[in-house]
Amino acid sequence: MTDTTFSVTSQATPDDSVVAAAQLAPELGGTSTSPDLTWTGAPEGTRSFAVTCYDPDAPTGSGFWHWIAWDIPASATSLDLGVPRESADLEQAANDFGRIGYDGPNPPAGPPHRYVFSVHALPVETLGADPSDPHVGARFAIFTQQLASADLTATYQVSE
Repeated sequence: MTDTTFSVTSQATPDDSVVAAAQLAPELGGTSTSPDLTWTGAPEGTRSFAVTCYDPDAPTGSGFWHWIAWDIPASATSLDLGVPRESADLEQAANDFGRIGYDGPNPPAGPPHRYVFSVHALPVETLGADPSDPHVGARFAIFTQQLASADLTATYQVSE
């Protein structure tokens, strides 16, 4: 669910932009640096946040998950550029590359892919998901409990 008062922005990767070079996967010359995210207007009852990055255009039949992070305190209104893979401030699951934390775009050559960065407002202080489990468990807990979500979408394309 999307709430029109809940919004997310990024200096490094604004909505409707091309993913910043540093955020790309190393195979494309990037450093998989997660973008800065700032959010406002979280709904009443928010007790924590989660962040996800999803490529719905990946040729997998189910998209591709680049980032799943949760247990971000309700007092937070942003994440800095370059969240470390190991952080005491939040939990992170292994993404579809099989690595903990954020990994940037590395699409096959062809049409542009969309990268949807979402901040999810949650009614719980802790999600209770185990970061060592497959990320589907954390995503299920996030999506079934969220009070609202705010999205920004960037694109990236590898020319044929």
